[in-house]
Amino acid sequence: MKITFADKKLENLANDDRKMLAALGKIRATILRRRLAQLENATTLEDVRNLPGNYHELNNDRKGQWGCDLDQPYRLVFIPHETPIPSNSDGQYIWIEITGLEVLDIVNYHKEK
Repeated sequence: MKITFADKKLENLANDDRKMLAALGKIRATILRRRLAQLENATTLEDVRNLPGNYHELNNDRKGQWGCDLDQPYRLVFIPHETPIPSNSDGQYIWIEITGLEVLDIVNYHKEK
């Protein structure tokens, strides 16, 4: 899948192992690199749905976003490139039709509550 980033700072972090290691620490940086590789190697979002990392749709104020686990409690948060997000008549998102994404953040969104 094609991956873009919400801002240059996040893009630079994701593409520079030294910056990633300094900012995130060894464990989180290693897992982030793995998650990005999983996403890059996928053709659609459906391809990662059942991989380790707990890829999942978010809800409430983050509806339309997805998350996957890094080290607890941190998540990689992203949105599909497709606008509108492909969905069926019941409003469920169609993962197999999502072929690109934008990384929004690395965050502990449970802390926001």
